[in-house]
Formats: sequence, C-alpha cells, structure tokens
Amino acid sequence: MKTKMNTLLKNKNARTNALTYLVVIAAFLVTQYLYSADALSSSVKGYLIPICVYISLAVSLNLLVGICGELSLGHAGFMGIGAFSGIVIAALLKDTIPNDALRLLCAMFGGGILAGAVGFVIGVPVLRLRGDYLAIVTLAFGEILKNIIGNTYAGIDESGFHMAISTTKMPLETGGKYIINGPLGATGIQKIATFPMGFVLVLFTLFVVLNLINSKEGRAIKAVRDNRIAAESVGINVTAFRMKAFVVSAFLAGMAGALFGLNYSSVTASKFNFNTSINILVFVVLGGMGNILGSVISATLLYVLPEALRSLQDYRMILYAIVLIVVMLCTWSPKVKEYLSVIGDKLGGLRKKKEVGSHE
Repeated sequence: MKTKMNTLLKNKNARTNALTYLVVIAAFLVTQYLYSADALSSSVKGYLIPICVYISLAVSLNLLVGICGELSLGHAGFMGIGAFSGIVIAALLKDTIPNDALRLLCAMFGGGILAGAVGFVIGVPVLRLRGDYLAIVTLAFGEILKNIIGNTYAGIDESGFHMAISTTKMPLETGGKYIINGPLGATGIQKIATFPMGFVLVLFTLFVVLNLINSKEGRAIKAVRDNRIAAESVGINVTAFRMKAFVVSAFLAGMAGALFGLNYSSVTASKFNFNTSINILVFVVLGGMGNILGSVISATLLYVLPEALRSLQDYRMILYAIVLIVVMLCTWSPKVKEYLSVIGDKLGGLRKKKEVGSHE
C-alpha cells in the first residue's frame, strides 16, 4: 500500500511538473512567433523581459515562503545585489567577452553567486528566528542592502577598477567612467538583456526549484515547515535545510536581478525597496503557497494588469486593488474551492465516458 501511494504521488508530481514546463514553453513559442511576425506593440515587447524576471523572483520566493514556510520580506535586496553586481561584471567583461549573450550569462551567474553568498552571511544570524520576527529582520536587511547599494561608487579608469562605499564621490583619473554613481545609481548601461535569455532563466529557475522540491532535501524542507519538532526528532538538521532554501532563493533572485538591471539604460537603488518585496510576495500568495505553476501565472497576470490599466490614470491602482481582493477571496473561499472541485469531477467523469466509448 505504501509503495502504491508513493508511486501515485510521484506520478502526480511528474504530471504537475510536466504541465508547468509545457505552459512556460508554449507561452514562449507563441510569444516568440508573434514577436518575429511583428504582431506585438512596442509596449508589450517591453513587458517580456520584466515578466520573465518576476516569474523567476516569484518562483524562487515560493521556495522559501511556500515550501519552507518562512516569511521573508527582503527578496528585493537580493535582486538589487544581483542587478548592480551583474551590471559591473558586464561592464568589466565588455572587452574580454565581446559576445553579448555570453557576457549576459556570466553577469547573471556572477550576480546570483554574490547574492547567494550575501544570503548565506545574512542567514547565519537571521534563520535563528521564525515567523513575524524573521519577516521584520529580513525587511530590515533588505532596506540595509538598498541603502548600501545607494552609497556605492564603482568605476573604471586607466589604473583599473575602483569601488568604494561612501557618501562622498570617489575620484577617478582622467578618462575614467562611473559604472555605479552612488544615489544616481548605474547609468549608461549597455542593454544586453534579451527575451530568450529571460526564458532560459525561467526554465533554469523551474528546474532548480522543482528538482529541489521533489528530492530528499525538498521532503526534509517540507517536514521542517509542517512540524519543526517532529523533524528534529528524526534527525533532520532544521537550520541547515532552512539555510539551503534561503541561499538557493537568494541565488535565483540575484540572477533575475542581473537580467533586470541589464534591461535598462539606468537603474537606481530605490527600485529595490520594500514595495518590490511586497509585490513579489503578492505574486506568491495569490498564485498559491507552494504552487509553482500558480506563481508563474500570477506573476505574469499581475505584472501586466497595472500596465494594461495605465490609460485609466487615477483609477488604475484602485481597480488593481479590487482585482487583488476579488482574486484573494476566490482563491481562499471554501465555496469556490468546492465549486471548482465539482467542475473537475464532472470533467473527469466526461473524460472517462469518452475513453470507455472509444474502447467499445
């Protein structure tokens, strides 16, 4: 009986994962076809890379919030680290690696590694906390990271690369150029981000998160989420598995941040503030805690919705808030869930009848 249940669970997970990949790949192919046929407006084309970025951010945060059960409000801080470090790496490699795609890939991995390292350093003291305390401390660290980035100066001149964290501007020699200019942020960025690379990032994020969730480590992380005391009693190192989820989430957020930063000609630290962290958390909550496909869909729809309502000006955010409230009520309402399960059962019954009829 136990073996049969495990087999059914694995088959269900495999079907869910396959559906997630299928939806993402189908959406990319359709969008790429419309893009190549010049059937998309310039504004819609401008949404494509940010959508990929926010999908990756939502999926990575869902690993921490939905699978691990820890509330983090500092995700935008890791995104900011990835963005500015990716911009610096891309600028330094401009002459060494002339190929834009390869340089973008190096910048994304470099931004992800640095964000993951910072996540590990922060996680050592922070992950001793739980619940509201953890949320408050991660919020504080996110704001600290934003302010550090806002006071960072980085530039390159004849003598090489220079970097300083100061409220006064760092001097450069003749012919020098600032890559990060303190409160002004990064300016003069060469925009090398592409939609296909965004699609690759989404697939990579899904691959990492889904494989981690369905592995032994993923089951241990879920055990820690469900009952910390019971997990400790069977020998699970609670702190180590929480740290693993935290660092992986930070690493993926850093990669998404690098892609985001290299999609614009200028980026400031104020973009990676508390509001950005809350927006990413909203994507996760409305998509369903622990529901990876839900995070993909909610991040796409909820990013596009305010942009689509921009013509309504003053009423745009009011309508957006109403949509969020309605979706939240429908998502968590027992009656709505019961209604959807009834529809699912009816569709399943019709499918079985068709299969029986075809065999006859």
